This record gives sequence, C-alpha cells and structure tokens, in this order.
Amino acid sequence: MSELIRCEHLTKSYNGLIALNNIDLSVESGKIIGLLGPNGSGKTTLIKLINGLLTPTSGEIFINGTRPGVESKKIVAYLPDNNFLNSWMTVEQIVDLYTDFYADFRRELCFEMLSRLGISPSVKLKTLSKGNKEKVCLILVMSRKARLYVLDEPIAGVDPATRDYVISTIINNYDPEASVLISTHLISDVEQVLDDVIFINNGNIVLHKTVDEIRQESGKSVDALFREVFRW
Repeated sequence: MSELIRCEHLTKSYNGLIALNNIDLSVESGKIIGLLGPNGSGKTTLIKLINGLLTPTSGEIFINGTRPGVESKKIVAYLPDNNFLNSWMTVEQIVDLYTDFYADFRRELCFEMLSRLGISPSVKLKTLSKGNKEKVCLILVMSRKARLYVLDEPIAGVDPATRDYVISTIINNYDPEASVLISTHLISDVEQVLDDVIFINNGNIVLHKTVDEIRQESGKSVDALFREVFRW
C-alpha cells in the first residue's frame, strides 16, 4: 500500500481562529476511511486543503507525494457538500463536460449507472428531485478512475433508500488500489463499509484507528464510541 495523504504539522487558521491545529496524518491506499467529528471540528477545512481549495497557514500537506495542485487534482475526485452543477444543463451536457475535463472519466460507466436509475441523459438537472440530483453528483464523481475519492457529507439530507444507493455506489465503483475519504455525521449508516476512522475535534486528530481495533479495544461500535468521545 502506498501513502495517498500525508500531513505534517498542518495548521490552518482564519483571522486568528484555528481550524486545524498542527496535525500529523497519514492515509494509505486501499481503504475506506470515515472522517468523523462534530460541526466546526475541522473536517471541511481538511477536505478543502486536500483538494487545493485552501492553502495551509503553516505545515505541509502532500497528495501522493506532491503538494495540492494541478497534478493532485488529476487523481483526486471530490464531492463537495453542496450541489455544484448548473441546473440549466442537461445530464448529457454535464457528462460531456466531465468527459472533456477529466482524462480518467469513465463515460460508459456513468451512462450505465444513470440508466439503472432511470435518469434520461436529455433531462435538465433542475427537473430532478433532490435525491436524484445527489445521485447524479455522486455518479459523476465515482465515474472517475481516481486514486483518492473525497466525499463531504454524501448522505446528508437524503432519504434512507438514497443513502443505501450512495453507499453501494461508493463501494462498487472505486478501485481497490484507491482510497475513499468520507466525511459524515451519519456514522451508523456507513460504519459497515469503513476500514479506518479518524475522529477530529477542535482542529485536532483525537483518534485514528481501524474499525477492528476500535471494536476489539473498546468493545463498542464506531457510532457508540463516537457518542461517548463527543458527549457534551
């Protein structure tokens, strides 16, 4: 296994408020990792640093050995926590855009997944339900043959059936040599697919272990341990 993410003394502050506090972190390939923490814990800041949308205040971050930039974006597929697509476009126009933009985009796989959902390529995004918009966003991201998939709250605000679809799409469409980093509050919904978990709070990594280690050492599920660690 190779190292996909490495953080060394990584710090990010906004107007003197520390969002990430001198963290050291290593994430290997071939894993599905849960990035878990309460609101304001630093999850989205870390995700944006991984994707090159923010720059560190101090310290370093490396994606597959390089600093975030043009090269890292070629191997990282990012699903933000808000709908990022133009609603006036048809699904096919959006697929065309991804095909042009990403060399690793698997166009046939994308259309196959859309067809299974009964989503026509000719339909405009604005006519789709919220759940189907979420599915289209996820399908686009998972249709890339990326080394690292970074998913920020992929199952928030959707119904249980859509959550199940999202989770099955994630586990069935990523390369075993790749890794998936999932930020979520809905731990019990994703726990069964996670290999590792990272607990983050107030900008600090408070735990980074495998799911098996957590169960063996604490005798608890990840969800139960999370509730214990972050009990107010």
